[in-house]
Amino acid sequence: QVQLVESGGGLVQPGGSLRLSCVASGTIYSVYAMAWYRQGRTNTRELVAESTSTGSRNYAESVKGRFTISRDIPKTTVYLQMHDLKPEDTAVYYCNGEIEETGGAYGKDYWGKGTLVTVSS
Repeated sequence: QVQLVESGGGLVQPGGSLRLSCVASGTIYSVYAMAWYRQGRTNTRELVAESTSTGSRNYAESVKGRFTISRDIPKTTVYLQMHDLKPEDTAVYYCNGEIEETGGAYGKDYWGKGTLVTVSS
């Protein structure tokens, strides 16, 4: 059983910063790619940033230069450092991980329950 838990969300003013964390735990054999998604007013879950198993990082165009994804592989943790936050960044942010469970198949997507980020003055 694998579980992802996000934390760090909250209320911040435009131009502010926030750091999100996601910790993977459970019967984990290996963690491969990890990513952050968000779901705002559009009610669609969109990719914000991802960190592949090879170390490459990709970002949505709307957050390039403002957000940074990083990983703590030994602790199976992924972070999202957000700067210069804008009202349009308001959303529930979800952690996603491509994880191989002990005794299971190669890789499977797991999701956290999300953490709310509200950018407002």
